[in-house]
Amino acid sequence: MSDTELRYVYAVGRDEEALDRVTGLVTGVDGHSLHTVRGGGLTALVSGVPADRFEEATLTAQLEDLDRLERLARAHHAVVDAAFAGTTVLPMRLATVYRDEARVAAMLEERRVPFGELLDLLDGHVELGVKVYAVARAAAPAPASPESEAAGTSPGRAYLRRRRAQRDTVRNAYRVAADLAEVAAREAGALAAARVSHRPQQGEWSEGRGENVANEAYLVPVGAVEEFRARLGSLTRPGVGVEVTGPWAPYSFATGAGEAADAGEAAEAGGAGHAQVPPSAAEVQRQAPAGGRSA
Repeated sequence: MSDTELRYVYAVGRDEEALDRVTGLVTGVDGHSLHTVRGGGLTALVSGVPADRFEEATLTAQLEDLDRLERLARAHHAVVDAAFAGTTVLPMRLATVYRDEARVAAMLEERRVPFGELLDLLDGHVELGVKVYAVARAAAPAPASPESEAAGTSPGRAYLRRRRAQRDTVRNAYRVAADLAEVAAREAGALAAARVSHRPQQGEWSEGRGENVANEAYLVPVGAVEEFRARLGSLTRPGVGVEVTGPWAPYSFATGAGEAADAGEAAEAGGAGHAQVPPSAAEVQRQAPAGGRSA
């Protein structure tokens, strides 16, 4: 590697042999080859990336380009997914970069205790997502017929009635969806080791899925995945949709795994730093329909 490259860190784990094998299975961002860096009893999956594209100023522009962000997330996720198939790993956040391998090794040494505790927590678990949608259009009232409007109701009054009925339908859909989201949280929580609430997705009135009112992630034992899916899949209400995604590598529960490369601490540690905290690959992947790696 040259001084014109930074070191992009994808994931951290303990199993050196398993992570070494991943370097021969997939490539990293923009097709760059993978290798491992060790420190503090941990191993990081790393690739080189061009410094001129991953320095703070240019990185911010990339994260604001949705097409580029999706490509970056897919490449990042492919590496994490390949690693997770063979061993427990902590997925790092998108675009976690350091100046050189010495800084990566120093980060592993510095964070060996919290990383070790997280690896213990995540071992034998996967992440499943649960999204609840209010599908108001599915329960929308039928438009009034010309005959009913002709029976003594003026067009203006009939229009106001339809508008009022539509508003009532939307309110009712949200109420029913919120109630079902509470039921889903109880059912999921009975099987999960941990839960993280994400911000509901916006602008989801397309593809028949409706308005997202709950967007949760659960850390689920591998042996409970099928029961989790069965319980959540049995929850139905008129005008409400429930979607289970995953299983994923536990992005939502690797809290702190990318913090060493955020603005401030990264500069002190030798990382390139970020103008903003980028989303995880799973947050980008969650925009897609239900799916994920099978357990």
